[in-house]
Amino acid sequence: MNTPAKKKHYWNSAQFKVSNTAWWRNTLNANSRVDVSDSARQVFHLLLIKPTRYDDEGYPIQWVRSAIPSNSLACLNGIALDVAARRILGDDVEIRVSTFDEACDVIKVDALAATLRSKGQRALVCMAGVQTNQFPRAVDVAKRFVKQGLPVCLGGFHVSGVLSVIGRLTDELVAAQQAGISLFAGEAESGRFDVVVKDAWNQQLQPLYDYQKDMVSLENQPQPVLPTALVKRNFGSISTIDLGRGCPFQCSFCCIINVQGRTSRSRSADDLEALARQAWAAGLEKIFITDDDFARNKNWEELFDRLILLRQEGIKLRLLIQIDTQAHKIPNFIDKAVAAGVDNVFIGLENINADNLKSIQKRQNKITDYRNMLLQWKRYPVVIWGAYIVGFPNDTYESVVRDIEIIKRELPIDILNPSILTPLPGSMDHKHMLENGEWMDPDLNRYDLSHRVTHHARMSDDEFDRMYKAVWDTYYTRDHMRTVIRRAFALGSNKKYTLSGLLTAFGTITKVTGIRSYDMGFIRYVARKERREGLPIENPLIFYPKMYWRLLKSALIISRAATSLAGDARRMWQSRSFEGYKDEAITPVTLDDYETMDMYQNTRGVKEQAEKAVAKQVAKERREEAKASEAEKENNVFFKEA
Repeated sequence: MNTPAKKKHYWNSAQFKVSNTAWWRNTLNANSRVDVSDSARQVFHLLLIKPTRYDDEGYPIQWVRSAIPSNSLACLNGIALDVAARRILGDDVEIRVSTFDEACDVIKVDALAATLRSKGQRALVCMAGVQTNQFPRAVDVAKRFVKQGLPVCLGGFHVSGVLSVIGRLTDELVAAQQAGISLFAGEAESGRFDVVVKDAWNQQLQPLYDYQKDMVSLENQPQPVLPTALVKRNFGSISTIDLGRGCPFQCSFCCIINVQGRTSRSRSADDLEALARQAWAAGLEKIFITDDDFARNKNWEELFDRLILLRQEGIKLRLLIQIDTQAHKIPNFIDKAVAAGVDNVFIGLENINADNLKSIQKRQNKITDYRNMLLQWKRYPVVIWGAYIVGFPNDTYESVVRDIEIIKRELPIDILNPSILTPLPGSMDHKHMLENGEWMDPDLNRYDLSHRVTHHARMSDDEFDRMYKAVWDTYYTRDHMRTVIRRAFALGSNKKYTLSGLLTAFGTITKVTGIRSYDMGFIRYVARKERREGLPIENPLIFYPKMYWRLLKSALIISRAATSLAGDARRMWQSRSFEGYKDEAITPVTLDDYETMDMYQNTRGVKEQAEKAVAKQVAKERREEAKASEAEKENNVFFKEA
């Protein structure tokens, strides 16, 4: 078994923009990865592209190192490799698969098309896993390929979500078809991609392939896989796999439940083992299990058990999983998760106001469970990511900022990931707003959960935008980031650089670059001529000095912040100053909490939950006392008779 190379820590690396100098062009040039060598057979290329989105200035968001790989791209790549291996176009046609992630790949469309023509080779371009905020960029790139005579098929959550909920093609999808772009809705396994490839080869690509109504079985399907070189281009060399699809809950803001269904479907433990062995042999140590809620995967225990066995062989992968707030109540779930290698969990807290949760049908979230749930995970050195939504109808600037302060004091969350309540196409929220004729921003590029795309009932547009910025600024203060590290150490964690690196990324890099959450990366590349259609190409005498100034400014700010926070963590660890540290967030739960903590007394709709929780606990204690009393009486009777 190969021993993985020691990974670098990127916590002290700046994320910044650089212009298209020769060095960066060579680093990011994706065209060089397309094999156009001569062959005795005819050659048909499958060019799989995961598009990026545009930033607020209209430039594609691209990095030398991106934040996280695309599992949708990995799934399609695995399917395409299987198609090529089975030679579905006949023995006289060689199918070659090339995979690109625009978050860290720059594709020169005209040059690539010219090279293929010069070699007499043909291709199908597949825009994979296209989300709503990536749709404008995907269409722009697709149009260039179509102009060069290459067929394009575009699929992903936007197309699938629209058809699954609205039931028809919306204007932007019709416009894409009119531009010569084929659309694909649904999952591509079970031979469905075969149909697309054969049609493209025969130059009979259909305007729409609609498989959205029929979900596939995940057993015995090609496993998700990305080229190792592409995986290592992301921030932490993280591989991905979706072990299951489908979620039983009915959250109105979610499009996943409508695209992937509400019935749990799972890959096998053998699929997981194959991926784990492949990743480990390639020198990769981390896997992101992308299931929207892994706790609801019907085979979670079998999958964890297989990973535990692999760890006994020395294949000690670290895992990031996504779960709901009730997962801790599943017997043995947390213990087995940690034993299997889970050291990062992403939990959908969403909000600490019960009326907000009720409005999005997030009834499974009980705020009175939050502290106990988080402390159950904190028995182990696990980094907790908390998803948090703002912008509910009852929110105000003051109430949202107040709630963030409460979270800081009373919940042991490490990384808070704030997002804006957004009516994503494919969600019931979007459908209802569309039916009611409510205003939604027509620019799909802004549907990234970090831009306001609706008007708010109680805040002006300007106040809403300031509120969202204040959420980040309020949580990620220097003092609170140090508190998060101190809590982690006090609870037994030793993740000095992992935690300080994540806090720097979310607390400083997002502020400096203006790019939130998973659109982040390491060293920004900005192509001057790739600006969004309709926006002017900047004069190079203005563009390049501006980019280099951002480079210098960002490097100084981020490097200083990263070095300072990592130094704080190192000094805490060496001095053991965290020993004996206690605060409200990491103190064991008691009944008094429900009467004293602001989370239960001063947030909307929670007081009633707290009263019910107290009554439930009191009733439980009385039952236990009654049982103990009855047992004592029986003992007394026994001794008297004796």
